[in-house]
Amino acid sequence: MLPALLFICIVVPILAAGACFVVRAQAVRSATVLATGALLMAGSVLLAAQGAFSFDPGTLGGLGWGTLISVLDFLLLAVILFYGFRLKSRLVQILALLQIAPLAWFELFALDHGAAVLPLHGDGLSLLMVLVISIVGSLICIFAIPYMKKHEEHLHLAKSRQPRFFFFLVLFLGAMNGLVLANNLLWLYFFFEVTTLCSFMLIGHDRTEEAVRNATRALWMNSLGGVAFVFGMILLYSRTGTLDLQALLMAGPLAGAVLLPVALICLAGFTKAAQVPFQSWLLGAMVAPTPVSALLHSSTMVKAGVYLVLRLSPLYAGSFLGTSIALFGGFSFLATAALALGQSNGKKILAYSTIGNLGLIIACAGLGTPAAMSAAILLILFHAVSKGLLFLCVGTIEQGIGSRDIEDMRGLYKVMPRTAIITVLGVATMLLPPFGVLLSKWLAIEAAAHNAPLVVMLALASALSVVYWGRWAGMLMSAPFSREVKPEPLSALTLRPLQILVGGAIVLALFIPWIYESFALPMLGESVFSVHYGVLTTGAGAFAVYPLFFAVLVGALFAWWAARKSRFVPATSLYMGGANATGSLEEPAFVGPMNKPVKVAFGNYYLESLFGEGKLTRWVNIAALALLLLVMGGAL
Repeated sequence: MLPALLFICIVVPILAAGACFVVRAQAVRSATVLATGALLMAGSVLLAAQGAFSFDPGTLGGLGWGTLISVLDFLLLAVILFYGFRLKSRLVQILALLQIAPLAWFELFALDHGAAVLPLHGDGLSLLMVLVISIVGSLICIFAIPYMKKHEEHLHLAKSRQPRFFFFLVLFLGAMNGLVLANNLLWLYFFFEVTTLCSFMLIGHDRTEEAVRNATRALWMNSLGGVAFVFGMILLYSRTGTLDLQALLMAGPLAGAVLLPVALICLAGFTKAAQVPFQSWLLGAMVAPTPVSALLHSSTMVKAGVYLVLRLSPLYAGSFLGTSIALFGGFSFLATAALALGQSNGKKILAYSTIGNLGLIIACAGLGTPAAMSAAILLILFHAVSKGLLFLCVGTIEQGIGSRDIEDMRGLYKVMPRTAIITVLGVATMLLPPFGVLLSKWLAIEAAAHNAPLVVMLALASALSVVYWGRWAGMLMSAPFSREVKPEPLSALTLRPLQILVGGAIVLALFIPWIYESFALPMLGESVFSVHYGVLTTGAGAFAVYPLFFAVLVGALFAWWAARKSRFVPATSLYMGGANATGSLEEPAFVGPMNKPVKVAFGNYYLESLFGEGKLTRWVNIAALALLLLVMGGAL
């Protein structure tokens, strides 16, 4: 059964991607995406139920899979080089050649192809990643079916580009599952580069000047990570004699010069995870259709980066390199929280929040303690579900009101009550107890307690995130109304993914103890907290999951009762010092200069003089580069 499940999780999405590209009938393509999503979701659950495994797929028609991966690797790099020439990007060309040349030398002259390396391995972390990729990613692909139809209608395209779009979108899922299950570093590198090509093609999908420019930036920045990966892999092999990831991890922490190749591979993870100062490629990716943003941020691409850093954590645990990686991740968390505070663009807020949460995961990987690793593993899951949900909500709102600016979402409940409620719930799962993101942050801060600079950065960043999340949620439900609101019409393929994701974000929090015991504990071998009647207890405090859920339920019921009761209370216009010009609830105004009515305008303070991108980005990047030099210096 294991070979069949691995085939479903890795190969089926690749075959389905090809079918999406070849088949031009929209109904058949939609059915292919739906069937692939259903197969992936079921296959990932069954694979996770199998538990840890190691597997060698053998040969394909007498040809070794390793040989096939090597050939495909060079073909993939050739495609990237081709786009470097097509885009006239000297940087992409150089970075592609800096991968092709050393990799060719390594494969032909240095690597012992006869050495036994198990190609695939699954443990708690990789199986959790497969669940996230296959379930959250599939829901995003399903959401994309009606979304892309509306998107292309808006663009008035003469010929649909959906076959190409769904080819790369679905291919992403197979590549990511291959990446997290790869035990041979050469296999991992191949899937790593597939995600680079997919992201480039999807970011530039609309073919506008801005889209092409941002896609090119994403390509060269991630190719820089690819170069670091190649040189790190070659150096690691030269000093350890193996590319077997599990063999390396079982050998325990490395020391001395062997840490340099590990640091280079972590650098590849930093670029893929868009950590400061590489954040501009992910911010530029916002020009792509919303399902692309959701997929990049929640279950693919950037998660590949943090997975890589987290996977290698046992190799640098307790070293100066680990400490510097922790500080680097903590700084990214703090810097992007400050930058998000000065934003009103919903997608940019989500992008900065994503980069920050990935920085928190990297900080936990740098700490390397059981508590920190538990926090990182839990955060990967809960962040993926909540962030995927919020991106899809923003896409739905943008198609509904024509804007992604949160100022234009004020009183959204009046026009899009379903989407508004789901979005508010999504924000709550990122912000409030007893949901998993807050639990993970609490656990991370506790794990960093012995590192004073890091714990200060994590606490400040968490506080700033409360501000921008609370501001957004408040606006969605604001504005007076005295009439019944009618649910907005949404297609089933739009509404169901939103409902499943918001339900998953809530329900999964109830199973935090089970998730910890099933995925984190088997990897760590040391219990971080004990559970008694839904109260999670650690050495520094307790997190009462089930009592908090009960309190939230009581509060929600009371709020619902109060809202029902308020329908019978007459609404009044805003009080403006006795100078109201009109009693209208829809367009309130006050008497201004020259005795003329002035329309009331609402707006939030974004403190752009302190937190604006123009003020912070340069200094943030300089500080991040200094910390990156510290990371590389720590390896030396």
